Amino acid sequence: MHPPGDWFENFELRSFEVNGASINARVSSVVLGEPLRPALLLLHGFPQSHVMWRRVAQVLGRYYFLVMPDLRGYGDSSKTPGLPDHSNYSKRNMAHDMVAVMDALGVDDFFVCGHDRGGRVAHRLALDHAARVKKLCVIDIAPTLDMYDGRSMTEPYMAFARAYYHWFHMLQPAPLPEIMMGANHPETARAYLHAKLGGWGSAGLGYIEPAALAEYERCFCNAEALHTACEDYRASGGIDLAHDRESRAKPGGAGKVACDMLVLWGAHGVVGRLFNPLALWQAQCSGVVAGHALAAGHFIPEEQPQLTAQALLDFMTEPA
Repeated sequence: MHPPGDWFENFELRSFEVNGASINARVSSVVLGEPLRPALLLLHGFPQSHVMWRRVAQVLGRYYFLVMPDLRGYGDSSKTPGLPDHSNYSKRNMAHDMVAVMDALGVDDFFVCGHDRGGRVAHRLALDHAARVKKLCVIDIAPTLDMYDGRSMTEPYMAFARAYYHWFHMLQPAPLPEIMMGANHPETARAYLHAKLGGWGSAGLGYIEPAALAEYERCFCNAEALHTACEDYRASGGIDLAHDRESRAKPGGAGKVACDMLVLWGAHGVVGRLFNPLALWQAQCSGVVAGHALAAGHFIPEEQPQLTAQALLDFMTEPA
């Protein structure tokens, strides 16, 4: 099964061979003679794919040249085994994938918005490729280093460990997490997926159309996808933290995000309850940081697509 055509009307399905991976993406169709629109790169999170942007894209497609990839290891992009140091699933390498896709499309600079894991890739992209990013939006995340560190939490660390237990489970050595998540049992994987999608939302699975849920099941409930999702988290608990510490150690704010940032989080989610995301991102950005909560759980672009689209339209504008 694939997404219904009317979800991505006026978009092309493309495959990009970049950085040793095949990256699947939906890209705005270009009509000959049509004025060029500013480019906006939309990055999904765990355990989803670019399909999560389906309703937001229907609003934003008339204003931006949208690029919606499946991150390495997710959707229909490459699911190659992780390296011993997990570096091929580092946010640095995944950001390199995204820049290579934009290079292949002939896009020099662009806006970037990422939800969940995509927000962490977007953060690293803005650090490592500052000249390419006009503005950055992250949705329902605090900086990875601060979330693992725990000293900035508003409640005891146990509250975070309970809510985000998967952060600590999925980074354990292969293949135990993969087996426990259902690598050899599709129905177990399906139950795990539903628990994640339903447990972090504000209304169970009610915000996801059956066709979208089926698409997530198709892409996630197999041994390869479970392994690469774990590799994403293994990288975040190891090599990504090393990269983040290196950035923070740079003198004079050289390791901070240089562009303006928009920070959105769910009013009913874990990040807004346990952290002060706006203050934490302000500390990691030398530009102007704005943000607010939306009436949602974790999956904001699907729970509140109109509000998400409007927030991006208001923020992702060209400098005067």
